[in-house]
Amino acid sequence: MKEEADDKKIVLFDFDGVIADSFQAAFAVHKMISPHIVEDDYRGWFEGNINNWRETADPGTHRSDIDFFTEYLPKMKNEVKMVPGILEIIKNLSRSYALIIVSSTITSPIREFMEQHEAAQYFTEIMGNDVHQSKVEKMKMVFAKYKVSPEQCVFITDTLGDLKEASEAKVDAIGVSWGFQNKETLLKGNPLYIVEKPEELPTAILNSFRK
Repeated sequence: MKEEADDKKIVLFDFDGVIADSFQAAFAVHKMISPHIVEDDYRGWFEGNINNWRETADPGTHRSDIDFFTEYLPKMKNEVKMVPGILEIIKNLSRSYALIIVSSTITSPIREFMEQHEAAQYFTEIMGNDVHQSKVEKMKMVFAKYKVSPEQCVFITDTLGDLKEASEAKVDAIGVSWGFQNKETLLKGNPLYIVEKPEELPTAILNSFRK
């Protein structure tokens, strides 16, 4: 990976759903933890910070003896693929911007996934759930470390919860409709743009910095 984020503007990427086509793998694990959950309920958990899902789940309906990441990480390694077309877009974006992953998945397996798919070299940094469970706080870390303002960053995400955190951090956000939540849900978070396919990202990002 790159060692530093020079003077470029910074594009912050969510990982699951945006880069990794991981919904089915993640849902399968949560189905183990909460056997009665259906997809729509699971997607609803992402309207807030996913780390707080137990606060919204019905009490007594989930198992406490199953750790999500213990079950999910092998699935991530062996079953999850990159979103079709996203690698080429990432490669092109890295020529104009510094790219940083801000995710609720643990850092090391994200790094392994990106290395496996020959994408790690395009990212300046990966900030997973072990760095902080709040994406607001991780964005503040980016501001401090790279000496940038919120206006010099844009966040790419697929969930309403992330859009809320970006708004709290005063970072403009672009929603993608191919991930964990649909366009109708994303619109509730007032993203600057919503894109339907990876090829639309470069124009949306450019326009976000020009506005």
